[in-house]
Amino acid sequence: MGNPDDPAQGRLELADLARLLSECAGDSEGIDMTDPAVLDQDWMDLNYDSISLIQTTSRIERDYAVQLDEEELGDADTPRRYLDMVNSALSARAGV
Repeated sequence: MGNPDDPAQGRLELADLARLLSECAGDSEGIDMTDPAVLDQDWMDLNYDSISLIQTTSRIERDYAVQLDEEELGDADTPRRYLDMVNSALSARAGV
């Protein structure tokens, strides 16, 4: 898991994403966002809409000093795809 006190650590994990979603958009009632079973569920099925994702994305861009591709964001329709997109950007930023 990533260290929430060190956003520059270079990788966003599911628990980090769950924390950020909760802080930016509130908790998804009845859904444990830290459970790996949510990774391939559609955002709408997890009770998060596009506004929730925009707020969370803005926070990630600020906290992790990374610019995320808006076109790729549209394709990130599950937490797994979203994490892949964010982590690819973080790896590119780090030159990995």
